Amino acid sequence: MRDSALAPCAAHPERSRGRRYREAPPRGRSEYQRDRDRIIHSTAFRRLEYKTQVFVNHEGDLFRTRLTHSLEVAQIARSVARSLRLDEDLTEAIALAHDLGHTPFGHAGQDALHACMRRHGGFEHNLQSLRVVDLLEQRYAAFDGLNLTFETREGILKHCSRQNARALGDVAERFLKRRRPSLEAQIANLADEIAYNNHDIDDGLRSGLLSLEQISSAKIFARHQSLVLRQYPRLAGRRLIHETVRRMIDTLVTDLIRTSAANIRKQAPASTEEVRLAPPLIAFSPRIREESLELKRFLHHNLYRHYRVTRMSAKARRVVENLFEAFMADTRLLPPEFQGRAENHVARVIADYIAGMTDRYAMLEHRRLFAIDET
Repeated sequence: MRDSALAPCAAHPERSRGRRYREAPPRGRSEYQRDRDRIIHSTAFRRLEYKTQVFVNHEGDLFRTRLTHSLEVAQIARSVARSLRLDEDLTEAIALAHDLGHTPFGHAGQDALHACMRRHGGFEHNLQSLRVVDLLEQRYAAFDGLNLTFETREGILKHCSRQNARALGDVAERFLKRRRPSLEAQIANLADEIAYNNHDIDDGLRSGLLSLEQISSAKIFARHQSLVLRQYPRLAGRRLIHETVRRMIDTLVTDLIRTSAANIRKQAPASTEEVRLAPPLIAFSPRIREESLELKRFLHHNLYRHYRVTRMSAKARRVVENLFEAFMADTRLLPPEFQGRAENHVARVIADYIAGMTDRYAMLEHRRLFAIDET
């Protein structure tokens, strides 16, 4: 969308608070487009192809990975931003980067690494995503990281403790002042929720861990499935699931746009600074919010706690814990480029190394360290 067509409350790229290191303005694209492009070309983004959400990578190639999830989040987020006349490129950049700091093995890996790092400052994937784009990506001669704009970096940081916020400076000041990020960041956050919940339904049914009878207890699914069957009485199998899920996504996106547009009209922020002082403006209606929360509770109880997921999560935690303990005991086991960095903050460097692993690389590294017949 051309900058002149953006709403007054949008994050206008020419008004960006800038980058940590000064660079010449981009040619033929906006500052936020440059951010988006740098994220797509990053090593961490490519690795998302082999990092999973719920299912470990070797369990099948049809399940969502962090990469496919990020692309789906970006598509939803961009559609919402366009409808609300907000900056699509900033919204997309935040959506594509929001999972860059995730560990292998999804939340099981993150929980294990956080436990390992408890005495060393902890581990949180949002903070790690910011660390990836600020420091760990090494592609440019003039600086570490990707040198993204303030607005993209702020949007990546969805959660942050007050202690960490004090250490991070201006990019986290909103957590100390209890202010909101840009509307573009708010969109990316809820687009993540829409994609996550609905596509976990699809993967859960595909894997056989969920049944249609089970998921039909969730109001939002039952309502849309009923509408599909009313129009296509003989529809069954994958087509029934796809039709139901896509209609659920459409309902959630449409409601998000309608409710958010009404909130923006009512509050009438004339700038991003007024957005920061306002209550959250990107939101679902109360009814859809409750249905979405009910669906999240259903997935938590029936999918994420399924015994097969629990078994794999336990294995994943052991892999992460074993790797961390081995590297802490002997940093000479680390690759050479990490050995040098480990002289300063050994635990954090080990966390960087493990967090950057894909599922299959973590399993391979575990075999190399603990299987006598591996080298």
